[in-house]
Amino acid sequence: MAILFVTGVEDPATWVPALRARLPEARVYTEADAFDRREIEIAVVAAPRAGALRDLPGLRLVQSLWMGVDGLVADPTVPRGVPIARMVDPEMTSQMPEAALAHVLHLHRLHDVYARQQREREWRQWPQPLAGRRGVGVLGLGQLGARTAAVLAAAGFRVHGFSRSPKRIDGVETHTVLAASEILVNLLPLTAGTRGLLDAPRLAWLPHGACVVNLGRGEHIVDADLLAALDAGRLRHAVLDVFDQEPLPPDHPYWTHPAVTVMPHVAAQSTPESCLPVVAENVRRLAAGEALLHLVDRDSGY
Repeated sequence: MAILFVTGVEDPATWVPALRARLPEARVYTEADAFDRREIEIAVVAAPRAGALRDLPGLRLVQSLWMGVDGLVADPTVPRGVPIARMVDPEMTSQMPEAALAHVLHLHRLHDVYARQQREREWRQWPQPLAGRRGVGVLGLGQLGARTAAVLAAAGFRVHGFSRSPKRIDGVETHTVLAASEILVNLLPLTAGTRGLLDAPRLAWLPHGACVVNLGRGEHIVDADLLAALDAGRLRHAVLDVFDQEPLPPDHPYWTHPAVTVMPHVAAQSTPESCLPVVAENVRRLAAGEALLHLVDRDSGY
Protein backbone atom coordinates (compact mmCIF):
# COMPACT_ATOMS: atom_id res chain seq x y z
CA MET A 1 0.00 0.00 0.00
CA ALA A 2 1.37 3.43 -0.98
CA ILE A 3 0.81 6.51 1.16
CA LEU A 4 1.45 10.13 0.19
CA PHE A 5 2.21 12.56 3.02
CA VAL A 6 1.19 16.11 2.10
CA THR A 7 1.44 19.10 4.42
CA GLY A 8 1.46 22.84 4.27
CA VAL A 9 2.43 23.31 7.92
CA GLU A 10 3.79 20.20 9.63
CA ASP A 11 7.46 19.17 9.38
CA PRO A 12 7.83 16.06 7.17
CA ALA A 13 11.15 15.30 8.88
CA THR A 14 9.19 14.72 12.10
CA TRP A 15 6.17 12.94 10.70
CA VAL A 16 7.40 10.76 7.83
CA PRO A 17 9.93 8.63 9.78
CA ALA A 18 7.32 8.09 12.48
CA LEU A 19 4.72 7.16 9.86
CA ARG A 20 7.11 4.69 8.24
CA ALA A 21 7.91 3.16 11.62
CA ARG A 22 4.22 2.84 12.47
CA LEU A 23 3.37 1.30 9.07
CA PRO A 24 6.51 -0.61 8.00
CA GLU A 25 4.62 -2.56 5.32
CA ALA A 26 3.53 0.64 3.54
CA ARG A 27 5.48 2.73 1.05
CA VAL A 28 5.39 6.30 2.36
CA TYR A 29 6.25 9.19 0.05
CA THR A 30 6.43 12.95 0.33
CA GLU A 31 5.79 15.35 -2.53
CA ALA A 32 9.56 15.74 -2.91
CA ASP A 33 10.03 12.02 -3.60
CA ALA A 34 9.94 10.30 -6.97
CA PHE A 35 6.84 8.09 -7.13
CA ASP A 36 4.13 6.90 -9.46
CA ARG A 37 0.97 8.90 -8.70
CA ARG A 38 -1.12 5.96 -9.88
CA GLU A 39 0.00 3.78 -6.96
CA ILE A 40 -1.08 6.16 -4.17
CA GLU A 41 -4.03 4.74 -2.22
CA ILE A 42 -3.96 6.91 0.91
CA ALA A 43 -3.12 10.58 1.40
CA VAL A 44 -2.17 11.61 4.93
CA VAL A 45 -2.50 15.38 5.01
CA ALA A 46 -2.25 18.48 7.19
CA ALA A 47 -3.54 21.67 5.56
CA PRO A 48 -2.45 20.69 2.05
CA ARG A 49 -2.48 23.37 -0.61
CA ALA A 50 -5.43 23.30 -3.00
CA GLY A 51 -4.83 20.87 -5.84
CA ALA A 52 -2.19 18.81 -4.02
CA LEU A 53 -4.31 15.66 -4.35
CA ARG A 54 -5.02 16.10 -8.04
CA ASP A 55 -4.35 13.19 -10.42
CA LEU A 56 -4.28 10.35 -7.91
CA PRO A 57 -6.50 7.84 -9.73
CA GLY A 58 -5.99 5.07 -7.15
CA LEU A 59 -6.80 7.24 -4.12
CA ARG A 60 -9.07 5.45 -1.62
CA LEU A 61 -8.78 7.59 1.53
CA VAL A 62 -7.77 11.08 2.59
CA GLN A 63 -6.74 10.99 6.24
CA SER A 64 -6.37 14.42 7.85
CA LEU A 65 -4.04 15.05 10.77
CA TRP A 66 -6.25 17.98 11.79
CA MET A 67 -9.76 18.03 13.18
CA GLY A 68 -10.74 20.86 10.86
CA VAL A 69 -11.20 19.72 7.25
CA ASP A 70 -12.74 22.82 5.68
CA GLY A 71 -9.90 23.19 3.17
CA LEU A 72 -10.24 19.60 2.00
CA VAL A 73 -14.01 19.83 1.67
CA ALA A 74 -13.71 23.04 -0.34
CA ASP A 75 -11.03 21.69 -2.70
CA PRO A 76 -12.76 20.59 -5.93
CA THR A 77 -9.74 18.51 -6.95
CA VAL A 78 -10.33 16.05 -4.08
CA PRO A 79 -12.47 13.39 -5.78
CA ARG A 80 -16.03 13.44 -4.48
CA GLY A 81 -16.15 9.67 -4.13
CA VAL A 82 -13.03 9.43 -1.95
CA PRO A 83 -13.78 9.41 1.80
CA ILE A 84 -12.17 12.03 4.04
CA ALA A 85 -11.42 11.17 7.67
CA ARG A 86 -10.70 13.90 10.20
CA MET A 87 -8.38 13.48 13.16
CA VAL A 88 -9.85 12.71 16.55
CA ASP A 89 -7.34 11.72 19.20
CA PRO A 90 -7.29 11.85 23.01
CA GLU A 91 -4.46 14.39 23.30
CA MET A 92 -6.16 16.98 21.11
CA THR A 93 -9.48 16.36 22.85
CA SER A 94 -7.75 17.19 26.15
CA GLN A 95 -5.70 20.12 24.89
CA MET A 96 -8.59 22.20 23.52
CA PRO A 97 -10.67 22.31 26.74
CA GLU A 98 -7.46 23.06 28.66
CA ALA A 99 -6.70 26.01 26.38
CA ALA A 100 -10.27 27.28 26.54
CA LEU A 101 -10.33 27.06 30.33
CA ALA A 102 -7.01 28.90 30.59
CA HIS A 103 -8.24 31.77 28.40
CA VAL A 104 -11.62 31.96 30.12
CA LEU A 105 -10.02 32.07 33.58
CA HIS A 106 -7.59 34.75 32.37
CA LEU A 107 -10.50 36.91 31.22
CA HIS A 108 -12.78 36.05 34.14
CA ARG A 109 -10.11 37.13 36.62
CA LEU A 110 -9.54 40.37 34.64
CA HIS A 111 -5.89 39.57 33.94
CA ASP A 112 -6.12 41.44 30.64
CA VAL A 113 -7.34 44.52 32.50
CA TYR A 114 -4.61 44.33 35.11
CA ALA A 115 -1.93 43.75 32.47
CA ARG A 116 -3.04 46.94 30.75
CA GLN A 117 -3.02 48.78 34.09
CA GLN A 118 0.52 47.53 34.75
CA ARG A 119 1.71 48.97 31.44
CA GLU A 120 0.12 52.28 32.43
CA ARG A 121 1.36 52.04 36.07
CA GLU A 122 -2.21 52.32 37.32
CA TRP A 123 -3.16 50.76 40.68
CA ARG A 124 -6.88 50.05 40.64
CA GLN A 125 -8.91 47.15 42.01
CA TRP A 126 -12.10 45.85 40.36
CA PRO A 127 -14.90 43.75 41.87
CA GLN A 128 -14.42 40.05 41.10
CA PRO A 129 -17.60 38.02 40.52
CA LEU A 130 -17.73 34.33 41.29
CA ALA A 131 -17.51 31.92 38.36
CA GLY A 132 -21.13 30.91 38.96
CA ARG A 133 -22.20 34.44 38.14
CA ARG A 134 -20.20 34.63 34.92
CA GLY A 135 -21.98 33.61 31.72
CA VAL A 136 -19.73 31.73 29.28
CA GLY A 137 -20.95 30.72 25.84
CA VAL A 138 -19.60 27.88 23.71
CA LEU A 139 -20.37 27.91 20.00
CA GLY A 140 -20.13 24.37 18.66
CA LEU A 141 -20.91 21.32 20.77
CA GLY A 142 -19.17 18.63 18.78
CA GLN A 143 -16.58 16.40 20.42
CA LEU A 144 -14.25 19.29 21.33
CA GLY A 145 -17.00 21.78 22.14
CA ALA A 146 -18.98 19.39 24.31
CA ARG A 147 -15.87 18.48 26.29
CA THR A 148 -14.94 22.16 26.63
CA ALA A 149 -18.43 23.12 27.80
CA ALA A 150 -18.38 20.34 30.39
CA VAL A 151 -14.95 21.42 31.68
CA LEU A 152 -16.10 25.04 31.99
CA ALA A 153 -19.28 23.97 33.77
CA ALA A 154 -17.23 21.82 36.16
CA ALA A 155 -15.12 24.91 36.94
CA GLY A 156 -18.30 26.60 38.11
CA PHE A 157 -19.14 28.86 35.19
CA ARG A 158 -22.70 29.38 33.99
CA VAL A 159 -22.29 27.80 30.57
CA HIS A 160 -24.50 28.26 27.53
CA GLY A 161 -23.93 26.30 24.35
CA PHE A 162 -25.00 26.30 20.71
CA SER A 163 -25.03 23.40 18.29
CA ARG A 164 -26.74 22.76 14.96
CA SER A 165 -27.99 19.45 16.34
CA PRO A 166 -29.72 18.96 19.72
CA LYS A 167 -27.25 18.20 22.53
CA ARG A 168 -27.68 17.55 26.25
CA ILE A 169 -24.66 18.23 28.46
CA ASP A 170 -24.86 18.36 32.25
CA GLY A 171 -24.68 21.94 33.48
CA VAL A 172 -24.91 23.47 30.00
CA GLU A 173 -27.89 25.44 28.71
CA THR A 174 -28.45 25.59 24.95
CA HIS A 175 -30.43 28.77 24.36
CA THR A 176 -29.90 32.54 24.24
CA VAL A 177 -26.18 31.96 23.87
CA LEU A 178 -24.89 35.31 22.62
CA ALA A 179 -26.98 37.53 24.91
CA ALA A 180 -25.91 35.47 27.93
CA SER A 181 -22.19 35.25 27.12
CA GLU A 182 -19.88 37.62 28.95
CA ILE A 183 -17.12 35.41 27.54
CA LEU A 184 -17.78 33.68 24.21
CA VAL A 185 -15.69 30.67 23.10
CA ASN A 186 -15.97 29.72 19.43
CA LEU A 187 -15.32 26.08 18.49
CA LEU A 188 -17.54 25.79 15.44
CA PRO A 189 -16.39 23.95 12.32
CA LEU A 190 -15.92 26.18 9.30
CA THR A 191 -18.71 25.69 6.78
CA ALA A 192 -20.54 27.86 4.27
CA GLY A 193 -23.09 28.54 7.01
CA THR A 194 -20.59 29.55 9.71
CA ARG A 195 -18.14 31.61 7.63
CA GLY A 196 -18.36 35.23 8.82
CA LEU A 197 -20.80 34.23 11.56
CA LEU A 198 -19.34 36.63 14.12
CA ASP A 199 -20.08 39.86 12.31
CA ALA A 200 -21.21 43.26 13.60
CA PRO A 201 -24.90 42.34 14.13
CA ARG A 202 -24.09 39.16 16.05
CA LEU A 203 -21.26 40.72 18.05
CA ALA A 204 -23.77 43.39 19.08
CA TRP A 205 -25.86 40.69 20.76
CA LEU A 206 -23.08 40.09 23.29
CA PRO A 207 -23.32 41.96 26.60
CA HIS A 208 -21.47 45.28 26.75
CA GLY A 209 -17.86 44.61 27.74
CA ALA A 210 -17.92 40.96 26.70
CA CYS A 211 -14.85 39.03 25.56
CA VAL A 212 -14.36 36.69 22.59
CA VAL A 213 -12.11 33.62 22.46
CA ASN A 214 -11.76 32.21 18.93
CA LEU A 215 -10.36 28.67 18.81
CA GLY A 216 -12.32 27.61 15.74
CA ARG A 217 -11.26 29.18 12.45
CA GLY A 218 -10.21 32.71 11.60
CA GLU A 219 -12.87 32.95 8.90
CA HIS A 220 -15.62 32.72 11.53
CA ILE A 221 -14.89 36.34 12.49
CA VAL A 222 -15.26 39.43 10.34
CA ASP A 223 -12.02 41.13 11.38
CA ALA A 224 -13.12 44.68 10.66
CA ASP A 225 -16.30 44.22 12.71
CA LEU A 226 -14.41 42.76 15.67
CA LEU A 227 -11.86 45.59 15.62
CA ALA A 228 -14.64 48.17 15.43
CA ALA A 229 -16.38 46.64 18.45
CA LEU A 230 -13.12 46.62 20.43
CA ASP A 231 -12.27 50.19 19.42
CA ALA A 232 -15.72 51.38 20.47
CA GLY A 233 -15.43 49.64 23.83
CA ARG A 234 -18.46 47.44 23.19
CA LEU A 235 -16.17 44.42 23.60
CA ARG A 236 -13.44 44.31 26.24
CA HIS A 237 -10.94 41.83 24.82
CA ALA A 238 -10.42 39.17 22.16
CA VAL A 239 -8.17 36.11 22.38
CA LEU A 240 -7.47 34.83 18.87
CA ASP A 241 -5.72 31.53 18.20
CA VAL A 242 -6.75 31.24 14.54
CA PHE A 243 -6.73 33.68 11.63
CA ASP A 244 -7.98 34.04 8.09
CA GLN A 245 -4.35 34.13 6.93
CA GLU A 246 -1.67 32.18 8.81
CA PRO A 247 0.96 33.14 9.75
CA LEU A 248 -0.69 36.44 10.63
CA PRO A 249 0.86 39.16 8.42
CA PRO A 250 3.27 41.44 10.33
CA ASP A 251 1.25 44.54 9.44
CA HIS A 252 -2.08 43.18 10.67
CA PRO A 253 -3.70 45.47 13.29
CA TYR A 254 -4.29 42.54 15.64
CA TRP A 255 -0.57 42.45 16.50
CA THR A 256 -0.54 45.86 18.16
CA HIS A 257 -4.13 46.22 19.33
CA PRO A 258 -4.18 46.65 23.14
CA ALA A 259 -7.39 44.61 23.47
CA VAL A 260 -6.25 41.61 21.41
CA THR A 261 -4.20 38.59 22.45
CA VAL A 262 -2.60 36.84 19.47
CA MET A 263 -1.84 33.13 19.79
CA PRO A 264 -0.08 31.29 16.89
CA HIS A 265 -2.66 28.48 16.42
CA VAL A 266 -1.51 26.40 19.38
CA ALA A 267 -4.71 25.55 21.28
CA ALA A 268 -4.60 21.88 20.23
CA GLN A 269 -1.57 20.55 18.40
CA SER A 270 -1.14 17.35 16.42
CA THR A 271 1.75 15.06 17.38
CA PRO A 272 2.87 11.81 15.77
CA GLU A 273 2.57 10.02 19.11
CA SER A 274 -1.13 10.86 19.43
CA CYS A 275 -2.25 10.93 15.79
CA LEU A 276 -0.47 8.02 14.12
CA PRO A 277 -2.28 5.27 16.06
CA VAL A 278 -5.52 6.70 14.64
CA VAL A 279 -4.00 6.82 11.14
CA ALA A 280 -2.76 3.24 11.45
CA GLU A 281 -6.16 2.01 12.56
CA ASN A 282 -7.88 3.58 9.56
CA VAL A 283 -5.22 2.10 7.25
CA ARG A 284 -5.91 -1.31 8.77
CA ARG A 285 -9.67 -0.85 8.40
CA LEU A 286 -9.33 0.23 4.79
CA ALA A 287 -7.24 -2.84 3.97
CA ALA A 288 -9.73 -5.11 5.77
CA GLY A 289 -12.79 -3.54 4.20
CA GLU A 290 -14.11 -2.38 7.58
CA ALA A 291 -15.93 0.86 8.42
CA LEU A 292 -13.54 3.83 8.69
CA LEU A 293 -13.27 6.07 11.74
CA HIS A 294 -14.24 9.76 11.91
CA LEU A 295 -15.54 10.13 8.36
CA VAL A 296 -16.50 13.60 7.16
CA ASP A 297 -19.96 14.42 5.84
CA ARG A 298 -19.07 16.63 2.90
CA ASP A 299 -22.55 18.11 2.71
CA SER A 300 -22.38 19.40 6.29
CA GLY A 301 -18.69 20.29 5.95
CA TYR A 302 -17.42 18.33 8.96
